[in-house]
Amino acid sequence: MIVESPTKAKKIAPYLGKDYVVESSVGHIRDLPRGAADVPAKYKGESWARLGVDVDNSFAPLYIVTPEKKGKVTELKDALKGVDELLLATDPDREGEAIAWHLLDTLKPKIPVRRMVFHEITELAIRAAAENTRELDQDLVDAQETRRILDRLYGYEVSPVLWKKVMPKLSAGRVQSVATRLIVQRERERMAFVSAEYWDIAATLDAGADASPRQFGARLVSVDGTKVATGRDFGPDGQLKTDARALDEASARRLAEALDGRDLTVSSVESKPYTRKPYAPFMTSTLQQEAGRKLRFSAERTMRSAQRLYENGYITYMRTDSTTLSESAIQAARAQARELYGDSYVSPSPRQYTRKVKNAQEAHEAIRPSGETFRTPGEVAREVDGDDFRLYELIWQRTVASQMADARGTTMSVRVTGTAATGEEAMFAASGRTITFPGFLKAYVETVDDQTGGMADDAESRLPELTQGQAVTATELNPDGHSTNPPARYTEPSLVKALEELGIGRPSTYASIIKTIQDRGYVWKKGSALVPSWIAFSVVGLLEHHFGRLVDYDFTAAMEDELDAIASGSQARTDWLSGFYFGADQGTEGSVARAGGLKKLVGVNLEEIDAREINSIPMFDDVVVRVGRYGPYLERVVDGQSQRANLPDDLPPDELTAEIAEQLFAVPAEGRSLGTDPVTGHEIVAKEGRYGPYVTEILPEPAEAESGNGTRKKAAAKPKPRTGSLFKTMSVETVTLEEALKLLSLPRLVGADPESGEEITAQNGRYGPYLKKGTDSRSLTSEEQLFTVTLDEAVEIYKQPKQRGRRTAAATPPLRELGKDSATGKPMVIKDGRFGPYVTDGETNASLRKGDSVEQITDERASELLADRRARGTAPKKTTTRKAPARKKAPAK
Repeated sequence: MIVESPTKAKKIAPYLGKDYVVESSVGHIRDLPRGAADVPAKYKGESWARLGVDVDNSFAPLYIVTPEKKGKVTELKDALKGVDELLLATDPDREGEAIAWHLLDTLKPKIPVRRMVFHEITELAIRAAAENTRELDQDLVDAQETRRILDRLYGYEVSPVLWKKVMPKLSAGRVQSVATRLIVQRERERMAFVSAEYWDIAATLDAGADASPRQFGARLVSVDGTKVATGRDFGPDGQLKTDARALDEASARRLAEALDGRDLTVSSVESKPYTRKPYAPFMTSTLQQEAGRKLRFSAERTMRSAQRLYENGYITYMRTDSTTLSESAIQAARAQARELYGDSYVSPSPRQYTRKVKNAQEAHEAIRPSGETFRTPGEVAREVDGDDFRLYELIWQRTVASQMADARGTTMSVRVTGTAATGEEAMFAASGRTITFPGFLKAYVETVDDQTGGMADDAESRLPELTQGQAVTATELNPDGHSTNPPARYTEPSLVKALEELGIGRPSTYASIIKTIQDRGYVWKKGSALVPSWIAFSVVGLLEHHFGRLVDYDFTAAMEDELDAIASGSQARTDWLSGFYFGADQGTEGSVARAGGLKKLVGVNLEEIDAREINSIPMFDDVVVRVGRYGPYLERVVDGQSQRANLPDDLPPDELTAEIAEQLFAVPAEGRSLGTDPVTGHEIVAKEGRYGPYVTEILPEPAEAESGNGTRKKAAAKPKPRTGSLFKTMSVETVTLEEALKLLSLPRLVGADPESGEEITAQNGRYGPYLKKGTDSRSLTSEEQLFTVTLDEAVEIYKQPKQRGRRTAAATPPLRELGKDSATGKPMVIKDGRFGPYVTDGETNASLRKGDSVEQITDERASELLADRRARGTAPKKTTTRKAPARKKAPAK
């Protein structure tokens, strides 16, 4: 039996006994070439070889065994020699089916081969799967292969356009570019948003001594029958979009005073029964969303933890679009609900959840605890902890709650009216909710998204028993001012939700997509919010203007539908790819074909793209953000002269105001002149650079010399100017010429070592101040020591045992203390290290990223950084691939 993961192999082997040999492929063993070096020698001369797809030969892919997997392939071939049957037991989805096909095509076994599928790793499930095998599903293989080829064509055709027109090393992708566009569009909305101010009156009303509760809150909702405006009545331009009346501060205060001491009467009371049904069990996307909201996990962190739980037999397969539960799972959930909460808390009849999912994959079960009976979180806590325990508990709660009874209660809506001294008729509204039977809420309550500000399902707001015509007294009437807010930035959970609602991509790939757009520098995190970079603005602008269909939401969703048609066998793969790449004239009609064909689209548009226009984002007045090869900067023309200023990396686009721009222009890209070096006569300037503030000298341009025959000789190469990073105590705005000259004097010769005669110098490097003697470097304790350390002091420093960075960092007091890491339970602190501030739990160190600040970073964000660092630390090293054998050859069924 071949599975994908060593952990899974180790877990499964004992279930099957000595008659089975369980091996792992450790993921994919083959892929398309990653570069020219990967292409086998026999294909080096082919024009399509680097692409890895022969577009003129039915889009035949060129697969190579990656160098790091050659040893694994040899191991698997050796293992096959001593067995009489091969079970391909890779994951139960398209990717798993494709891995199984690659194994079959590479190993070429001469023994019977069967496909084995299971959705949970328990002894019962594994034995049942071994006895109920099937043939490899070639339609699923084709579907996965088509996606792989499509993404290769998209990336290899469109990405070079970005390299030429925006910046090297960028990438485009079928889903990543659309996801980036969503985030950029939201930021554009925030930048264009105009805030509006509106007022109402918050009242505290007294229902009398016999009422319980006696006092309750209400808000002004209308004046003289006209609705009082709330935030929803204003458009993004700050103007009213309805017939509501917007109260200003003066009107609200005047009305409050006119209502003071006036009689108020309950004009209506409406009471309704309240029923709330349980949430469906988790599928991939809802698990990512809820783990993001409730546990503050990133999508990637959620999937890593779920993978571990699945491979160790705690939950069912974690990549699924289904909310369906098996009959045994329903019974297990009902049994635990009955045992823990009693008969009255169990749904009268079993609940089955089905949903029509756009672009759904094969119908797997929902994500639930594995087995015929579920292990409670208390039982699992003896074996797992940290992220895995918290995620298991979440899955267990949601699954058990799905089979519990409805929550029941009542909702009440009350209207209170009164006539002001000015004659105006004012109406106040109050609403309440009382839960009389919590039902499933006893086990689980879904977290309300912070951005929506909604009311949690278990939240109660009690009102007294009121009757129509009853008199109430206003004990407080407080005019209350509000401002409309721009649309909230996407978080990982809300982006996953948006992609799913649009039918773009697959829930199983959302985690990798979100990671990719961050790794590419298109998006960075500010707290939990996803903020687009200026590079993302340029890339999205280019794609929108010149490749609009490729980032159109409906078009991208339609591609998913057509890819699903290939998976079901109702669409021919080659025809569809031909339509996508060459256009409708050479392929079947479809949404991608109607776009005119990717190859033609790129060829026609490439020369028309004005790089300067694409990389210019107009802001306000005559200020423009330019995206250059070395990063974004501000530019404007003043009196016919171009003026530039660097943009801070951590300034979100919507926070760039005219006032901030003026501050940045005050220290332009050319730098702040400090004066002239009295020795060299060169101008000294202070600048903001990509790696922090620094000082440098402005060297004169070398003059061209004239040869004897009257022609000009080429000017001599311009020497490199002296530069020096500012100390932490300095700033571009305040550094003086004297301080700058001291910085430019570094490195400073301290003296010669009396024993070896080697020179000792004091230098300031990217890791801080240090001494250097030959190849031996020693850290200094402060930047000031660079100018004060003596030869005797330096010799003493070199006599001491060399301190490694870890011990030095450990002795440094932390910048800030945090709570405990959710994964290890160890206390976390923020320290200042060689590469800047980092978070540590004593074992794992993780640098703070763009958008993270020492003062504002949360415990959840710190745990996320540590979890990501652990995952990257255990990932296999990438090696450069060379050549590898064999193109695709379809196996006989």
